Amino acid sequence: MKAWNKGKRVGQKKAFKLEDIWRIRIRLELEHNLEQLVIFNLAIDSKLRSSDLIQLKVRDISSSSLIQSRAIIEQKKTHREVQFEITPKTQQCLTLWIHNQNLTPSDYLFPSPRKEGSHISYHYYSGIVKQWVKKLGLDLTQYNTHSLRRTKASLIYAKTKNLRAIQLLLGHSKLESTIEYLGVEIEDALTISEATET
Repeated sequence: MKAWNKGKRVGQKKAFKLEDIWRIRIRLELEHNLEQLVIFNLAIDSKLRSSDLIQLKVRDISSSSLIQSRAIIEQKKTHREVQFEITPKTQQCLTLWIHNQNLTPSDYLFPSPRKEGSHISYHYYSGIVKQWVKKLGLDLTQYNTHSLRRTKASLIYAKTKNLRAIQLLLGHSKLESTIEYLGVEIEDALTISEATET
């Protein structure tokens, strides 16, 4: 019997690098692919799990027809509230998307193209992410939807080394989970220690 994980990379998926983000974003802008641009930008900003991202409703990120600069939702997996920022670039494309799709506050932000009154499926979202990975020429076994959740967190960690901030942004209950999630190695810890004067 063939093992389920034979030939597959098991464990944490890689985060996208800054140059990957810009390559995807520019490609989507040139293609005028507003749906995917909104999904991509919001996934990066929010750092949400795919189950939370695809179930967002218009009212979760807007108030009186204006896109908020910050939003708060309860995570499906942990039932813990998490806050996230919505950058001006993302606010702009969200406004255009909601207007073009004639979405109301109670509508799903990403309505299913097949099932009325429902949101896009994980399979649909996952397929879009696979397209981006392929177009970048990256290894499909090392990236998936969770790569988008990890991306901004990894960039923040690389810049600040502030694990507590990332713990709050990801909605982790334990700092140990954040350390494991980011793959913080002993090498990182030693580098920080060496650079700290006592």
